[in-house]
Amino acid sequence: MSSSPKSNSCGSNHAAVKLLVALGIFMVTLPFVQEMADGDLIESIVLTVVMFAAVRAVGGRRRTHLIALALLVPPLAGKWINHFHPERISPLVYIVGTIVYFGFVVAHLLRFIVRAPRVDGNVLCAGVSGFLLLGLLWVPAYMLVARVNPAAFTLPAGTVMNGFGAFYFSFITLCTVGYGDVAPVSNFARMLAVLEAVTGLFYMAVLVSRLVSMHSSGHSSDRDVP
Repeated sequence: MSSSPKSNSCGSNHAAVKLLVALGIFMVTLPFVQEMADGDLIESIVLTVVMFAAVRAVGGRRRTHLIALALLVPPLAGKWINHFHPERISPLVYIVGTIVYFGFVVAHLLRFIVRAPRVDGNVLCAGVSGFLLLGLLWVPAYMLVARVNPAAFTLPAGTVMNGFGAFYFSFITLCTVGYGDVAPVSNFARMLAVLEAVTGLFYMAVLVSRLVSMHSSGHSSDRDVP
């Protein structure tokens, strides 16, 4: 696969920029819509937009897009069916499907960054989007653990490891902040938190080293021009 902009949708039509905008809207609005009467519906709509934006950002090959669409169907269908008819489908369909789908998207965003010939706005947006998607990837994982074992986390009174609670814990873990108000208790929950923190650190290390390498190569090429 060529690394030229035409071979990758992230570089050809600013798909990474659109994905980052969709992620930004989702993250900014999430804590507010949770308090609304129709908050679940609004959250589902915005998350759907994010998921479709991610399809455009995975690459330029038809096969890649078809795989992304195929992986998108289970979590998206599970999300909406569970919203309108929760008795007809298990939430596990959405939870497991979302983990697989976001993992696929992050891997392809990272591949786009590694193969990009130069640093530009799309590369930077792809890098930030990948990091944010890592946080979203772990949200359903924590929800799944809490569903299997309700005592897997210690939580403030009146809160549950669901929705925004899992979102909050995922991102403070990914950023290695760890305020201590939410803490993993079971061994499996602790292992998930460790894996997320380590993955986030390695992701940033690979991203920064690649960006520095591309930037240095660009300067070297400029100096070689007579």
